[in-house]
Amino acid sequence: MSDQESSDAGKANLPALTRQVSELVLAGSLEHAEEAFSQAADEHGDYAVVEVLSTLPPQVTALHLSGFDGAKTSLATMLVPPKAWADSLAYIAATWPDNLIEDDPERIAENLFNHVHGIVYANDDEERRIELLQEASATDHGATVFAILWSLAPKEILELAGEILSKGRYVTAQTSGDSDIAPLAVDLAKASEDGWERSLLELFPEFRHSAEMADVELPDDPDEESPFMQRSTRELLYRLRKQVPSVRSMPRRSARRSLGTDIFS
Repeated sequence: MSDQESSDAGKANLPALTRQVSELVLAGSLEHAEEAFSQAADEHGDYAVVEVLSTLPPQVTALHLSGFDGAKTSLATMLVPPKAWADSLAYIAATWPDNLIEDDPERIAENLFNHVHGIVYANDDEERRIELLQEASATDHGATVFAILWSLAPKEILELAGEILSKGRYVTAQTSGDSDIAPLAVDLAKASEDGWERSLLELFPEFRHSAEMADVELPDDPDEESPFMQRSTRELLYRLRKQVPSVRSMPRRSARRSLGTDIFS
C-alpha cells in the first residue's frame, strides 16, 4: 500500500478510532486507549493520532491526559494539539476527588504541575512548547491552572515577576528557592506576556499588573499572614472546579483585554 493509500485509509478510519478511544477512556481503560493510538500511528502515521485528539470531546481528552505525566510515556501527551489541550484543561478539575481538594490541595496542585510539565516538555520542539503555553494561558481557566501551580511557590513567583520586569528576555529561572516551577514560569512569560500577567493576577488579585508587584515581599513563614491578598491553593482549586463547563457547552476564549505591560519589547 502506498503512503497516499495509507493516508486515505487512515482518514476513513478516524471516526471509528475516535469512537473507540472515547469509549475506552470513559470506561477507564487508558492503557487500551493508548494501544489504539499506537496501532493507528503504526498503520497511518502520527497524523492519525493528532487528528483523533483534535476531534475528541475536551472532557474525554482531560480524562485521558490526566492519567499521564512526565513519568509515563504517552502518545497523547506528545501529540495532543495545543488547542485541544487548552480546551481540555477546562475540564481537568472534574477529574479530582472532592475530598482531596479539601484535605490535600497541595497534592492535587503537584499532580497538576506534573501534568502541565509533562505536556509542555514532552519533547524538545520549542515552537510547540510556545504554542502550548500560549493556548493554555489564553483562557480564564488556563490562567487559574497556572495560578494553582504558582501558589506552590508564591515567594519565588513574585521574585521572578520582579526579575522579568527588570531583565526582560534576559531573565533566567534562577531564584532563591530553586523551585522546579520557576523554569515553567519563565517559559510562560516568554511565550505569552498576557498569559503570564493573567496568571499572576489570578494568584494576587489586588494588583492591576505585574509592575505593581516589583517591590512586594512575602513573609518567609508561609503561615504568617500576607500583607496583601493572595489566593490559596485550595481556593484556586475550588475556583477552577467552578469554571468546569457543562458537557453540553464548549469552553470559549475570554474576551478580556490584554493586561500586558510589554515586558519583552
